[in-house]
Amino acid sequence: MSETRSGGCLCGAVRYEVAWPPLGVSACHCTHCQKQSGSALSVIARVPREALKMTGVLTDFHDTAESGGSVIRRFCAKCGSPLISEIPQGQSAAFLFIKTGTLDDTSGASPTSHWWTSSAQEWFNFPDDAVMMERQ
Repeated sequence: MSETRSGGCLCGAVRYEVAWPPLGVSACHCTHCQKQSGSALSVIARVPREALKMTGVLTDFHDTAESGGSVIRRFCAKCGSPLISEIPQGQSAAFLFIKTGTLDDTSGASPTSHWWTSSAQEWFNFPDDAVMMERQ
């Protein structure tokens, strides 16, 4: 059954609504996501582009991922909260990757797959049932 979830940035200047559940929830352990999030990983929900409605001003950072592909990282222009990642090429161009920590209700947003496990911090313990990919 489909529902709508809301979320936004730390300061409240950016708000969104997204169709839920997502197509998938993953944890990315690449070094770029570690630096961007200031943490060991970034948990993201993959949704079709048309599933997201957003208000507020975002700032873009155009990054070259460890894979060599382009990633657009989108932040609140006021408080800097990371909200969305976009991969503008290939099959991923049809989707947006929402940072699940920005959801108002994070229930049901547990990652079922882990990407870039080769870059994971050594102390991280992967769940036994997780799908793991050394790269994405």
